[in-house]
Amino acid sequence: MRVVRDTYQIEGYRLPGWTGHALLVESERPMTKTDVVIAGAGPTGLMLACELRLHGVEVLVLDKLEARSGESRASGLHARTLELLDQRGILDPYLAEGTTVPAGLFAKQLLDFSKLETRHPFTLTLLQNRVEVLLEQRGAELGASVRWSSEVVGLRQDAAGVEVDVRGPDGSVSTVRAKYVVGCDGGRSAVRKLAGIDFPGTPATLTSWLGDVEMTDPPDGPTVLTGESGNVSILGYEPGWYRVFTTEYDRVTARDEPVTFELLRDATVRIAGKDFGMNSPRWLSRIGDAARLAASFRQGRVLLAGDAAHIHFPAGGQGMSLGMQDAVNLGWKLATVIHRHAPDDLLDSYHSERYPVAERVLQNTRAQIALARPGAHAGALRELFADLVAVGEVNHLLAGMITALDVRYPLGEAHPLCGYRFPDLDLTVPSGDIRLFSLLHKARPLLLNLSGDAVVSAEVTAAAKAWADRLDVVDARRADRARAAGADGEIPSPAAVLLRPDGYTAWVASDGEAPDIVALEAALTTWAGPADQ
Repeated sequence: MRVVRDTYQIEGYRLPGWTGHALLVESERPMTKTDVVIAGAGPTGLMLACELRLHGVEVLVLDKLEARSGESRASGLHARTLELLDQRGILDPYLAEGTTVPAGLFAKQLLDFSKLETRHPFTLTLLQNRVEVLLEQRGAELGASVRWSSEVVGLRQDAAGVEVDVRGPDGSVSTVRAKYVVGCDGGRSAVRKLAGIDFPGTPATLTSWLGDVEMTDPPDGPTVLTGESGNVSILGYEPGWYRVFTTEYDRVTARDEPVTFELLRDATVRIAGKDFGMNSPRWLSRIGDAARLAASFRQGRVLLAGDAAHIHFPAGGQGMSLGMQDAVNLGWKLATVIHRHAPDDLLDSYHSERYPVAERVLQNTRAQIALARPGAHAGALRELFADLVAVGEVNHLLAGMITALDVRYPLGEAHPLCGYRFPDLDLTVPSGDIRLFSLLHKARPLLLNLSGDAVVSAEVTAAAKAWADRLDVVDARRADRARAAGADGEIPSPAAVLLRPDGYTAWVASDGEAPDIVALEAALTTWAGPADQ
């Protein structure tokens, strides 16, 4: 096959109107093939590549940058994202490099994470550039690599696949044929624009300047200062240098205005009255509070994840975690469809599940911006809000929202746990004591028998035999009387449970009740595809 003026000509086939040599070949465009093209080698794209490679899916990761920038950018991971890394057995390197903080912020209000129902009740402070390095290393172990200096400049899809035009470092354009393409290429996503997916939302109302700098006169500990026009936050990440984050309300700069150290310092002085002796910037950036959400996270064989699907102000530090959670939701579904275990419409659940989660993040960041505004009216609201956050139930609600531990997908109401992520229980299996998350390392659906009732175990196991090639079935006993907790409070651990590869609960059999085998088979069909005959 060769490209003739951007249309494909099958060798030996005469195109209509072709009269011998009158049709000139404009360029010979090399064609490569893969299962999935991922545009963007940030945390979202790399996490997705790792998830797909766990299932043996061929992946090509493209990024228009010449190499990894090393810019610090986002600065932390929340509890649910740490759980997802733990489910894949790769969390330890992140914990070794990061710093745990048993708290988070909602606007200026401190949230206590220490009582969250998770093994990781904290924020892990770890800069995005280190997260990317660790994910890229893991991807390489699994057989994925990044093709740098590769910019997506064209996209066409048909019933059988999608073609992606890629401009290389020398300006030449090649074409990749794939089954699907996923745009993880940021808020100005080329994939989203080429697919014609709308990106509605609200415009910016403020400007924030960010910088990683050294200081000769730093504040004592983490500091948030409020002036007449906005706020300044100063956090120390490593000995000798600090993250400065200024926010000036009702000041919106042009997108093409240069980002300079002087602008960061001037904003700090306007708000705080001094610059703390900041010098030697390592990284500078500017952001606004524009909040936008793609009209659809899926259009045929084109999908969006991370900032390509949603942008928002970084209040609460939710952005990097949100994108990585998108990737884990999408990865196993895409692999299941590519391997033809399930029909293509399984991918529709990616939009239906993740869109509301992103929508809620946009809403809570808008609320945090309103709470953090300077002035007497917002100040009065903050005082009232501080009293509310001191109430345990309110703190728990907001902490669950910021960490995404309270996310519930629409997987049915048959049991209070359905749709929630299942906790990492201590279990006993014939080989010894284990944690439940260790059973999810391979990213396969898990049918877990917990009752110890031989009749229940046999009935459930027999029903699952038709999915044996794509399902793990494990008999276990709880090593203690740990209780699974959803947003509605503590719930006794069930007799049997079906977990999706992302750890969310798809079916539950309660202790003391006959398992609903018809519902189990329906859940397996939905999430693992039709049974083998």
